[in-house]
Amino acid sequence: MSTPQAAVRPSGFSLAVRDSSTMLRRNLLHARRYPSLTLNLLLTPIMLLLLFVYVFGDTMSAGIGGGDRSDYIAYLVPGLLLMTIGSTTIGTAVSVSNDMTEGIIARFRTMAIHRGSVLVGHVVGSVLQSVVSVVLVGAVGVAIGFRSTDATALEWLAAFGLLVLFATALTWIAVGMGLISPNAEAASNNAMPLIFLPLISSTFVPVDAMPGWFQPIAEYQPFTPAIETLRGLLLGTEIGNNGWLAVAWCLGLAALGYRWSTAKFNADPK
Repeated sequence: MSTPQAAVRPSGFSLAVRDSSTMLRRNLLHARRYPSLTLNLLLTPIMLLLLFVYVFGDTMSAGIGGGDRSDYIAYLVPGLLLMTIGSTTIGTAVSVSNDMTEGIIARFRTMAIHRGSVLVGHVVGSVLQSVVSVVLVGAVGVAIGFRSTDATALEWLAAFGLLVLFATALTWIAVGMGLISPNAEAASNNAMPLIFLPLISSTFVPVDAMPGWFQPIAEYQPFTPAIETLRGLLLGTEIGNNGWLAVAWCLGLAALGYRWSTAKFNADPK
């Protein structure tokens, strides 16, 4: 006699999708119920945008060879969009650390759910929050004068793909930082390089305008090629090798973060 239960038992893939969707809903509900962390992290790039445009805008525009403040707005916004992603993913590190320290992960380990769905829910939820945050910062940029009239539909699509890929890569790194942190404060501190690196990239001034000894620090890091690629896509400036470098950084960081996070998560708890 056949066993209907066995016939309808979900496959491993469908189980993973179902459980990951459940974990995604859980993380989105947490973000909606406790929006203060995301809003606080979102304020950093917005405040920097307003500060550099309205306080330093004319001086910085002259420094990069621009005509007026609008030239510096166009230069600044792409970098701050990527900085927004780095800022948002700090919340992911804190959220993962809270799950680890508050015992919910230990409870999930005893339940019949797909093991990787917990991390996938965090990652997908964080990428969605990053996209929303980028849209909000971009809207502020447009409100104060940013325009991208020369970008084609294909370039806009490529820019969106780069933002999502960059968010995915940084999110996996942030998940690993959260897993190794003993508490939320440590997770926030461990993830601070995700905000610090954009400050020493080409976000605010061209690499060529920096002191010679400092230029390698700004050039050989993930944010600068990603910023220059996004800037080229939105403004029609030269991209050169930055496009390939940006994709390589994203794929490398995503692979590293994934291996690191899954290894720490699957390790037997001490």
